[in-house]
Amino acid sequence: MVGAIGLGIDIGFLALTIAVVLTLAFPASSGGALGDVSWGIVLLLSGVLTYVGVLQRNGTIEWAGASVAAVGAPVVAALLICVIGAVVSAFASTTGLLAALVPMTVPLVASGSISAVGLVAALAISSSLVDVSPFSTGGAIAMANADAAERRTIYRGLLVFAGSVTVAGPLVSWAVLVASGGF
Repeated sequence: MVGAIGLGIDIGFLALTIAVVLTLAFPASSGGALGDVSWGIVLLLSGVLTYVGVLQRNGTIEWAGASVAAVGAPVVAALLICVIGAVVSAFASTTGLLAALVPMTVPLVASGSISAVGLVAALAISSSLVDVSPFSTGGAIAMANADAAERRTIYRGLLVFAGSVTVAGPLVSWAVLVASGGF
């Protein structure tokens, strides 16, 4: 905590440094630790996070949001933003995504035909439901902690569930919180 919060050292670098120090200090008890790491999941998350980072750095997510905001009907644009939130969040950090997408809702809310609370809540729900995707941190943690024999089954189950809520989440949250004008 002191290194990460107090000194501002990158948490990933700090974790790896501590792991190396502990391995060198206690070689007998840490011998099997590397074998227990789910390297496939580490590589999967690293690749997906790198890809999403490239998309964000190149402005692809902002471009998609701006393109959606240009749609003539604000209610339809709100649905499309919720769908974008769900799809991208299945592969990225929901918190980081919401920080990027919420500002894109301003033109829709400014039109006066959509409630800010309803749209942001629908976007948050749509984006958060897919956090169990095997490509997202939560799903990857579930897979990494499963027995090796069960990982394939868990992967498929998480993928089916995440795919289902990627479609149903935006539709239901949009219908209840935005289209109905409930908020």
